[in-house]
Amino acid sequence: MFEDVPPLPGTEGTAALGGVSAFALDHAVLDAVFRQSSVGVHVLDQELRVIRVTGPALAKRDVAEEEVLGRPAAEAYRRFGVDVDEHVLREVLDGGPPARDVLMRGRPPGDTGREHVYSVSVYPLYDPAPDGAERPAIGLVATVTEVTDRILAERRLALLYEARERIGRTLDVERTARELVEVTAPGFAGSVVVALTDAVLRGKPPELRRPGETPLLRCTAVGGSGRTEGDAPLPEPGAVLLPGLFGERLPDGPELRPWDGGVRLVAPLAVRGQLLGAVAFGRPPGADPYTEDDLAVVEGVAAHTATCLENALRFTREHIVMTALQSWPLRPEGETRHAVELAQRHRPGGTGAGSWFDVIALPGGRVALVVGQVERPGLSSVATMGRLRTAVYSLTTLDLAPHELLARLHAVTQRLAREQGHGDGPGADEPAASCTIAVHDPVTGRLDLARAGSSLCVAVRPDGSLDTDLVDEGPLLGDDGPPFACSSHFLPEGTTLCLASSARADGGPSQARVAQALAAPDRGPHAMADDLAALLAPERVLLVARTLRLPASDVAAWELPGELSAVAPTRHAAEERVREWGLDVDPLTVELIVSELVTNAVRHGAPPYALRLLRGDSTLTVEVRDGAATAPHLRHAKAADEGGRGLHICAMLADAWGVRYEEDGKTVWAELALDAEEGGGGERTGA
Repeated sequence: MFEDVPPLPGTEGTAALGGVSAFALDHAVLDAVFRQSSVGVHVLDQELRVIRVTGPALAKRDVAEEEVLGRPAAEAYRRFGVDVDEHVLREVLDGGPPARDVLMRGRPPGDTGREHVYSVSVYPLYDPAPDGAERPAIGLVATVTEVTDRILAERRLALLYEARERIGRTLDVERTARELVEVTAPGFAGSVVVALTDAVLRGKPPELRRPGETPLLRCTAVGGSGRTEGDAPLPEPGAVLLPGLFGERLPDGPELRPWDGGVRLVAPLAVRGQLLGAVAFGRPPGADPYTEDDLAVVEGVAAHTATCLENALRFTREHIVMTALQSWPLRPEGETRHAVELAQRHRPGGTGAGSWFDVIALPGGRVALVVGQVERPGLSSVATMGRLRTAVYSLTTLDLAPHELLARLHAVTQRLAREQGHGDGPGADEPAASCTIAVHDPVTGRLDLARAGSSLCVAVRPDGSLDTDLVDEGPLLGDDGPPFACSSHFLPEGTTLCLASSARADGGPSQARVAQALAAPDRGPHAMADDLAALLAPERVLLVARTLRLPASDVAAWELPGELSAVAPTRHAAEERVREWGLDVDPLTVELIVSELVTNAVRHGAPPYALRLLRGDSTLTVEVRDGAATAPHLRHAKAADEGGRGLHICAMLADAWGVRYEEDGKTVWAELALDAEEGGGGERTGA
């Protein structure tokens, strides 16, 4: 075959391997290439006709030599199932650069059901001139190597990489299912169907798989063409898919299954034995069938998707819990409507920052306004918020001053830190919270404030003046601890108090913007709250309260001499005022309570002494004040004792009673419930 091939220039007479001449070596190399090499070597003349082809390449493709030799390249390579672009060949022949590693696809006669990929490199052939001058190319030589397996492996690796990059970018179950479809269709599959269990779609934890059982699956995401191998339509989202698309039972791993005349690749989406759903891949007619290598890559994609679904499900469940905990019920406004006119706002953000506010009715017509926020967001912060809110509500029943209440709340926060396993060493990540408590007395107009941490605390007086220095910032709850900043003010009626949670990270809106939002105090609290809420960061809460005064006709007060002889006329005066008010309460009960409280104050207290009756919508409050800080306590007198039954009688007759300590004494109070229609619905008269 190579008898007429001349030696390469400059090699005549030179020795090569084993003493063989270079000329003989050239013949040996050409013989090895064209007779033994599996790499296809094709030689084309100037007319782009095939004149030489390696024998193994022809035998491998089951193509006879006479079907190729002497034929134009486009016609010859069509026998191999490959369409050749003659423009590329002509460009190299006309002096262009060699074409290296050009990928070409085809379906050879012996394997038409599967697409093959070839790497083709084309180089020009020159007839060397003795003087070294350049001459036109006399033909082309092309090397052809099948790289189908390499290309498929690269595609599978690229699919795995893309799955890890694009699936699970959002913590949403349904979005994660759609991302699986977007990654695999149409490159890997002509059609993709993702179905999840009902439990997962409802945000509930998945159940462990039981042998032979498959839970209900619902179509969640669909992608690709509307038809599959069996020419059957793809299911609609929400459709029940078992039994049906995935078979009577789900496989334990990726598996090929017949479906409506075609074959589908079905894989479960499971984590640690818990089934979250399944995915089915299909390819259109004429596409390459799935192989064992495809099963392996699907196993990796399904495992990653299942992990992302589990993360999204965990986030969904935590978000549901956080939303439920953060959506605390508000206190009835009817209990405080004679003390403040209130507007409440909450700007949700979905992160569970643990912000809360509260409006708590206190004895004597007073009202406590509470705004707080746990420092670090998350489910644990929302849970801590709920426990702190409950603690605040419980501590207010003790009638503590705001700064004393914060001191008790600080102890609660530290205990929560120990219970949660934090605080075992210095610098531990202990839960901390900011909290502002304001107590407004509608009888006197007094406002007592205490603050732990940072928050927005501003008062707008009826004349439009803005007071931003109501109380200093204090240490965080659970951090440095008491003493906490506190202050007292006497506010004119119609003053608007604005309280908002504000973590130190964002600092809250500037005073200038707050002043602009609170301008024109003649506007209602709701209009102010709307303007202020727009300035707050997400997960912040806001209270806007306009202070009111209890009408003088609802208050009756007497200064008392420090003598027991004053008890009788005092109780008669109280009984007479109750009759004037027309309250639905037994006057004798009021007389007994007044008599016992005044007697205890005179005997065990210190001057000055005072009695006050407060008429509310649903309660009548009896208050007796004296200048002693001694603590009265309820005891059970013996049968022969002549005294010691005063507080016991009050506790039996009243619906509630307690003691409120002040800087210069204490107030013992008792509340009697009124009939809603009689006590609060009629016209109020009296001095």
